[in-house]
Amino acid sequence: MMGRMAGEEIQTKKSPESTERTETLESPDVRRPAAGGTEEATRKTAPQKSTTRAWTVRLVVVGIMLSALNLRPAITSLGALLEEVRDGLGMSGSVAGLLTSVPPLCFAVFGVMAPRLARRFGPAAVVCAGMAAIAAGLLIRPFTGGTPGFLAASALALMGIAVSNVLMPVIVKRWFPDRVGSMTGAYSMALALGTSTAAAVTVPVTDALGGDWQAGLAVWAALAAAAVLPWLPVLRDRGATSGAGQADPAAAPGDAQAPALRITRSRTAWALAAFFGLQATAAYITMGWMAQIFRDAGVPAGTAGLLLAVTMVMGVPLAFVIPRLATRLPHQGPIVLALGVCGLAGYAGLYLAPSGGAWAWAVLLGVSNCAFPLALTMVGMRARSGPGVAQLSAFAQSTGYLISIPGPLLVGVLYQHSGGWGLPIALMIALMVPQMAVGWLAGRDRTVEDEAAAAG
Repeated sequence: MMGRMAGEEIQTKKSPESTERTETLESPDVRRPAAGGTEEATRKTAPQKSTTRAWTVRLVVVGIMLSALNLRPAITSLGALLEEVRDGLGMSGSVAGLLTSVPPLCFAVFGVMAPRLARRFGPAAVVCAGMAAIAAGLLIRPFTGGTPGFLAASALALMGIAVSNVLMPVIVKRWFPDRVGSMTGAYSMALALGTSTAAAVTVPVTDALGGDWQAGLAVWAALAAAAVLPWLPVLRDRGATSGAGQADPAAAPGDAQAPALRITRSRTAWALAAFFGLQATAAYITMGWMAQIFRDAGVPAGTAGLLLAVTMVMGVPLAFVIPRLATRLPHQGPIVLALGVCGLAGYAGLYLAPSGGAWAWAVLLGVSNCAFPLALTMVGMRARSGPGVAQLSAFAQSTGYLISIPGPLLVGVLYQHSGGWGLPIALMIALMVPQMAVGWLAGRDRTVEDEAAAAG
């Protein structure tokens, strides 16, 4: 090995072509001294670059965690106050169902744009802009004065969430390639914490603000604004706003030159997209309607919000444990089945005794909702390269969210026309079965690159 390295060093002195080839294998933070430079100058600058990179990595971790906290409060804060928003804006049950379908629609439409934006500006820059869009949308939407404006401002916030959803696995894969499971677990845990916190405290905060639902929704803009801050020095220090012709410094060597995958030729990609879509259907029905199910069963509004929070907070510890466990298994199918069984039990409880066992059903559905961090982990495991993860993440999430759009809307329609929750809950139970089947297929140990190449 040492002889091979010495041979490569001799070749770099003899051939400019060999020199270029050797430099592409080096870390982006360590460069050879320029012609006329000295070893002393290199020794002085290397520790500075190492220190700079260490601080940049810390900022990236902070940015990831703060961004993850903001990926669901726009949705769960609205779910906690859905009845007040419906009364304030004069919405029918069907229109409210449409409102709960807006998140997956926006995630599907805007999420597909994320890889192209990331190539143009860099993933960190796009996530930073996404946090700014979330802050602006959450601040504006309660005060638009009508349903169309409320929907438009919600779409602005959801656009920021959509691109960040897609690019989080990309940033983790590029900055932490040896810690995909642990970092995915960490930001999934932060995502679950933000989701549950918004569900739990939105009603009490609204009460503390005099019962004004508009102020109760708008306060979440401050958290999104805070998430912008750690990305700014990352962009300035790392040049992460890479423009046309510039490579993202966090990318692995050769990523920019990697050919685009024909992702639609991969059966695993389709299975993962279907799994993502069905788990998203269950999650957005839960976030949008579960508090209302409990309220209609006679549970007080504050308690219903806490029950929703319990469902969401289950993801805090499990979102850290499940990805780490998933990366240690050759097949993630058994985890998929275990989560699906919890979901079936939770929905059966809601159907038979919604108020009598409310806390147990909230816990079971919270465990079932941890299919989301599992899906994110499988995105990182089913592709080998950074570009492959970006394409698979965009395809699985955009296609998956398209699949999930009808679910919350159909629940609203069934609820309004049947006058109860029997039919909507039966629908949720029915959808859990195919979720378990496609999740099993998506959990097989293979990569989309291999499948696309074999199909080509």
